Amino acid sequence: MPDEAARQLAEALRGTPIGGVKGGERSARVFAESWTAPGGSWTVTRRSRLYRLAEPAPPRPAPPGTARRATAAWMSAFAADIGVAPVTDHAANAERRVGYGGLYVWEAGGVPVSMAAHSPVVAGQSRIAPVCTPPELRGRGYAGAVTAAVGHAAREAGAAQVLLFADLANPTSTALYQRLGYRPVSDHADIALR
Repeated sequence: MPDEAARQLAEALRGTPIGGVKGGERSARVFAESWTAPGGSWTVTRRSRLYRLAEPAPPRPAPPGTARRATAAWMSAFAADIGVAPVTDHAANAERRVGYGGLYVWEAGGVPVSMAAHSPVVAGQSRIAPVCTPPELRGRGYAGAVTAAVGHAAREAGAAQVLLFADLANPTSTALYQRLGYRPVSDHADIALR
C-alpha cells in the first residue's frame, strides 16, 4: 500500500475503535503514525516475514515417520502452545481444514509428533499455517518433514505459489523454512494502537 493510501485509510477510520493493525511493515507503521497523531502511541508486537516456496528441498536426512492427513485434535494443542486464549474454539477451523484435506501430521512409530496445514487454493495460492511440534518433541526434524509434506500437498491441490509467514523473533523456524526452499518476499508487522 502506498504511504499516502495508508495515511488516508487512518484518517478515514479515525474514531472507529481499532486495537491494532497488521500488514506490510512500512504500510502498517505509516498507518499507526497517522492513526495515533497527535498524542497517541503504538507498539510493534510482532514482526514476521512472508516466504514463497521456490524449489522444494525436503529435509535430508528425513526423520523417521511419514505424513498423513490429520484429525481436528491437534489444532487446539497448537493454539495452546502459542498462547491463544483457551476460550477460542478451534474445532470449526480444524474441521474445515480436515474437510478439504489440508491438515497433516507427521507420525513416528504410529504416534503423531508434528502438525502443519495449508489453506485452500485461491487464485493459485495456498498458505502454510499453522506448523506445530510439541516442545518435548522439537529438534528432531519433524516440523521440517511435515512442512515439506504439506507444501507438496498444496502444490498437488493446484497451488502455483505456496506461501508462509515466519516470526522474525524465531531464528530456528526462519532458518528451517529457508532450508526447505522458501524464499523471502516481504516483511510484515503487527502493531498495537493506544
